[in-house]
Amino acid sequence: MSPLHVTTPRGWRAAVATALCALATLASLHALTNLLGTVPWRGAVTVQVLVVAASVMIVRALTRSVWAPSVVGLVVAFVAVLLRYGAPPGRLQLVPDLSSWERTAAMWSEGVHVVQVATVPVDVVRPLELMLAVGALLVFLAADLLAVGLGMPALAGVAFAAMWTPTIVLGFPARGSALFWTGLLYLLLLALSVAPRGTRDDDARRAGLAGASAAGVLVVALVAGPVLAGLPGWSSWGLPQFGSGRGGPVDLTSDLDVRESLGSRTDDVVLRYQVRSLDEAADDERREDESGQAEEPADPATPAPSATAGAAPAVNASSVGPLRAFTLLSFDGRSWHSDSPSEQAVDVGDADGLLTSDPALLGTAPDPSRGTIAIVDATVGVLEDRQLPISTFPRTLDVEGDWSYDVSRDQVDGAEETFEGMEFSMTVEIPSLTADELEDAQVATTGDPRALEVPASSHEADIRALAAQVAQDAGATTPYERALALQTFLRSSANFTYDTHVAPARTDDPVWDFLESRQGYCVQFATAMTVMARSLGLPARVGVGFLPGSATGGSYVVTGQQSHAWPEIAFEGYGWVRFEPTPAVQTGAPPPWSDPFANTGGGAFPTGDVIPTGAPVTGGTAPVNNGPGTVTTTEETTWVPVAITVAVVLVIAALVVTALTRRRARVLADLTPEQAWVRLRRGLARLGVRWTPATTPRAVVPVVVRQVEHAAGGPLDDESVEALRSLARAVEQERYALHAVAPEPGATARWADQVITGARGAGVARQSRLSQARHAVRGLVHRNSRSSVRR
Repeated sequence: MSPLHVTTPRGWRAAVATALCALATLASLHALTNLLGTVPWRGAVTVQVLVVAASVMIVRALTRSVWAPSVVGLVVAFVAVLLRYGAPPGRLQLVPDLSSWERTAAMWSEGVHVVQVATVPVDVVRPLELMLAVGALLVFLAADLLAVGLGMPALAGVAFAAMWTPTIVLGFPARGSALFWTGLLYLLLLALSVAPRGTRDDDARRAGLAGASAAGVLVVALVAGPVLAGLPGWSSWGLPQFGSGRGGPVDLTSDLDVRESLGSRTDDVVLRYQVRSLDEAADDERREDESGQAEEPADPATPAPSATAGAAPAVNASSVGPLRAFTLLSFDGRSWHSDSPSEQAVDVGDADGLLTSDPALLGTAPDPSRGTIAIVDATVGVLEDRQLPISTFPRTLDVEGDWSYDVSRDQVDGAEETFEGMEFSMTVEIPSLTADELEDAQVATTGDPRALEVPASSHEADIRALAAQVAQDAGATTPYERALALQTFLRSSANFTYDTHVAPARTDDPVWDFLESRQGYCVQFATAMTVMARSLGLPARVGVGFLPGSATGGSYVVTGQQSHAWPEIAFEGYGWVRFEPTPAVQTGAPPPWSDPFANTGGGAFPTGDVIPTGAPVTGGTAPVNNGPGTVTTTEETTWVPVAITVAVVLVIAALVVTALTRRRARVLADLTPEQAWVRLRRGLARLGVRWTPATTPRAVVPVVVRQVEHAAGGPLDDESVEALRSLARAVEQERYALHAVAPEPGATARWADQVITGARGAGVARQSRLSQARHAVRGLVHRNSRSSVRR
């Protein structure tokens, strides 16, 4: 039977199913709550959904058409939207006209613009309310058509899930209550669709059983979910964790889960800064003094030539960056965790000279003889973080507010978060570090055993063996050569692929899983190199911050897309040195001291802008979230396999249930009176109501009525008695009439079921298997005894 010609539910079932669709739509709409402000908006949307639902119920009660209720509902929804949002200002409009459509279309355009430019959470102005109402009405109509019109309630869940699209795209927190209530109403809709038809009492009992089963499934899922999530094979699958989206603030999390990728990132600017050399800064000051006002800085991609001999080399964002927010030493085998503030803290406001973890340089003035001096002036965008992004090199810091410098962690922590428009400046001393200098360097003694700690796991020995093999194959003998060999191994496109699609866990060691799958994102590349370096005796940690950004309009711009993580290794006399194992497709060229192809004769740093100009492949590379303290390290597509699997299962289940239901309906519709009579006899026998094969169909009627009244203490209802008589007449017609008149399709099965359910409704209890067997044996003995008497 084609879905276009299904028999739609009638009566109270259709009304209840439509009501459940409306309530589930409103519950799923609750998923958008955290994206929206406190301005009331639910009332108007709820009224429109309920009005359209009522119109659909009325039309479905008057027609058997599959499409008519949905078409009428769509028309009513269209008119309701025009009357609500297209009415002239200050006037009540009862009949929409062409101007109503024009005003509604203009309001829709305004809503699209608000979505593009507003900051989450956004107050629901009238244009946004229009978009919410239209979305809710379309979801309801789609769900109602699938569940009631086409008889495929399982697919209605796809329509309800559409309400989660904005939260998934924006990566913003959704409330669990929305998922709970939508899921509960969806399960009730499924239970209603499979509840058998019968008498009121029987329907109530079976519907109650179906509802209890649905509730039981929900409870089991809620209880078993956390347990399954703790198992290694399931740990990388789960519901999407919603972080920051476009329009929301960015906050780098200090807890990184290696098995979870980093989701979609905001395109909003988190930082804007300018980089100048000492000569350029002096020229700017001179021009300012001469003109009385500052001129526009030169484009950093084309550094200005120095007017003096022996000028300092030109600098750019590649020279200074990346900008690091914090460092991580503690790794438990799966996640990196932030360290507690150390006792080596310096108040930034009282500090003079360089802020650096190198005791020999801490507090000294920047010295051009030790390297290149760069001046960085930065303005914060949507970044809201208690750590200030600073250069990895020694730097001075000029910033307003209560900020302290943690010497051991080499990071700047604040009592308050950064905010949009906040300004700070740095004078960065960029060392002239080369590969030749690191070649003979020994590993440093950090004083913290965690820098050499490799977490125990079932594959710890495998990781150590692989690291040793990589170093051996590269002929590495010094600490620097071993570090470079690890970076080259991980960075090679022949070995690894940058991809934010994280495969499900196969072992208890996520690092080994990454080394086996050979694809991952920056946290996995950084973690793998850090753990492998530690296994070779190299003190290592992870730094988290932002890539240098891109040159735009005379300054460098960093967005949330460019969040990043990388490993750092400690060398004696040089401190913590950054390496870059993440492939160039995401990060660009590695640092000059770890770049085998760097021109050693050209200086320690390039003079051009070598920042990657392409956008990241599938999003950012460091965890970002939308609120203080909210950790979001979820792979944008970790939930996709689960969602696809669930959708496929639901579709298959819906098709199987639909096929079985329709097959059963066809079988019942084709039952002959004699087959229906056998069905009736078996069904009543289970209730203890029986008659002998010699009893004629017409004589069966009083026999059944009498036995039901005796067993139940009350009479069989009139509707069931009439159904019994109708079936008996049809059997007589089939047995004895020359030209029997066949009943309408399905009538015989309906009569038989009506008699059985009527007997149950009268109070006849179903006999146990033992009682049925005892009665069968007694009947067999009775027949045998009568046969003996006759002989």
